[in-house]
Amino acid sequence: MRNILVVLSGPSGVGKGTIAKEIIRRRADMTLSVSCTTRAPRAGEESGREYFFITREAFEKKIADGGFLEYSEHFGNYYGTPKDFVNDCLKNKSVLLEIDVNGGLNVRRAHDGETVLIMIVPPSVEEIRHRLKMRNTESEEQIELRMERIKYELGKAPEYDYSVVNDDLETTIGEVMRIIDEEINK
Repeated sequence: MRNILVVLSGPSGVGKGTIAKEIIRRRADMTLSVSCTTRAPRAGEESGREYFFITREAFEKKIADGGFLEYSEHFGNYYGTPKDFVNDCLKNKSVLLEIDVNGGLNVRRAHDGETVLIMIVPPSVEEIRHRLKMRNTESEEQIELRMERIKYELGKAPEYDYSVVNDDLETTIGEVMRIIDEEINK
């Protein structure tokens, strides 16, 4: 067995956060990476748990210092994976990263041979629109921006090692767990 980076990506609203939390709950051999962001916390979120919420200035300093495995800007906010945090976690456990498709591809370049990319895809684009509306955390304009990005993100699926359709949560979790087992035991 080896410790690996597992990247879980997919369009906003596809359920990757729920899947990631459930995998971490079920697997003592994995930990969830915590990303940094400049966006404001949503209701119930805590810094250091869902994200490290930092200022734009602090984020840009970390970029200049080479402190991220990957980072990007979406919808006016920065998101990034802190290099030291992930490397410290990898000493003891495999690490699950829940990040966007470009971030996943950048992490692969940084950790070639140690990174497994899994794309979570929706059963349909309309299902994503429905999930985003039900989440009730974004305006209609923000939802439309996210819908425009879906085509781009799904177009990156061929660059990922695996694609798993999330049409049944428990089945999807089981498939992702099977993939992780297979990859850890290579």
